[in-house]
Amino acid sequence: MGRLENRVALVTGAGQGIGRAIALAFAREGADVAVADQNGETARDTGRQVEALGRKAHVVQCDVGRPAECTRAVDETVNRLGGLGILVNAAAWASPGIPVVAVDDELYHRTMDVCAGGSFWTMRAAHPHLKASGHGAVINFASSAGTEGMAGNAVYAAAKEAIRGLTRSAAKEWGPDGIRVNLIRPIAASPGLLAWAEENPAMRKAQEAMMPLGRLGDCDDDIAPVAVFLASDEARYLTAATVPADGGAGTER
Repeated sequence: MGRLENRVALVTGAGQGIGRAIALAFAREGADVAVADQNGETARDTGRQVEALGRKAHVVQCDVGRPAECTRAVDETVNRLGGLGILVNAAAWASPGIPVVAVDDELYHRTMDVCAGGSFWTMRAAHPHLKASGHGAVINFASSAGTEGMAGNAVYAAAKEAIRGLTRSAAKEWGPDGIRVNLIRPIAASPGLLAWAEENPAMRKAQEAMMPLGRLGDCDDDIAPVAVFLASDEARYLTAATVPADGGAGTER
């Protein structure tokens, strides 16, 4: 029996990268998975892979930067898969390389809405269902851009730190409801990071040289297993924690 046998998960940003890796890892461990992503084509591809692993999938094409879309994603998950016990907020938005003084209001609000807003709105909508499941688990995502600071990506960094505050506060509020709320702070070879690395090979080499484990993490092999652990009963006494799946690179442990 898998560690998530017969549980239902909603994973946002599941069309690619870390979100997709987590959705598939959950399916391997026995969960049915609602696959949410703004890109319907990639979401459907992930959904097909979940079904190929023998689990139910429901694809939700949505924009988590809009409150109503977050509520719809939760409602569809519950209606189509019969409940909701695990929520993973992996969807994100960033436009690096723009200094603070050059950030316009549109970019600021879009970044905040997708990152911090999307996590908040899905959590708010999911709460009663997570409570009813009897094993509620929320996994949000922090970033070294926030904990370490990142020139040219200040709004994303701020949004990610806002998510940490949200996570810790919700963990204190929702503990009595049997819901655990934790964070992963990854450094992984997601499509976005790989695109940056291809444009900046010297910087990638320098970054990896500073990492104790000497490489970027793999979405499937290094990050998704951490999410499986946090969603499972093995982590039943862990909440309000930031797990640095970063190869030892971050200074905050």
